[in-house]
Amino acid sequence: MTITQAIGLGCNRVILAIVRGLALWKIHPNVLTFLGLVINVGAATLLGMGMFRWAALVIIGAGLFDMVDGRVARHTNQVTKFGGFFDSVIDRYSDLALLMGLLVYYSSINRNFYVVLTAIVMTASVMISYTRARAENTIPLCKVGFMERPERIVLLIIGALFDRMAPVLWVIAVLGNLTVIHRMIYTWRESQRLEEAQLRPTRAFTAPE
Repeated sequence: MTITQAIGLGCNRVILAIVRGLALWKIHPNVLTFLGLVINVGAATLLGMGMFRWAALVIIGAGLFDMVDGRVARHTNQVTKFGGFFDSVIDRYSDLALLMGLLVYYSSINRNFYVVLTAIVMTASVMISYTRARAENTIPLCKVGFMERPERIVLLIIGALFDRMAPVLWVIAVLGNLTVIHRMIYTWRESQRLEEAQLRPTRAFTAPE
């Protein structure tokens, strides 16, 4: 067994123990999801105060709730369609709360350029989720792109821990909007392919002998 595998196995055991404990306490998964939001709001407050390293640790703590809420739901047979919807909505609020904290910080130190850059990141974060949700009303699945929520959160943690938030914002702004464009192009191609597939039987039926 490699060191990486051993670390992964150890982390899985810890998470499983937490899931079992939460199941025994009969905490509803949606409550865990909401607690994750509350903790992220605390992290956003720290970001707004410029306490980036403390904020990073709090974001990591909030991520624990994000990891276990679904597992608790499955462990206790409480998986529902509303639960998935609620989790997705709360995730969006959590993301925006963190970025609002950065908006407050950059505005407080009169860095107007980074206020705008953070606003662009906020727009990209919302549009990445929106394009997938809207696309999947047209095509079966749209998970293309390389800047989904886990990647964005990890980058924010790295930026806060090492005080390199400005480069991180640039990366998310550029790659986030490229992800949106990628999803638009992918959805256009897939929708055209589906439309052509639907027309083939009709063309075959109406074709002259």
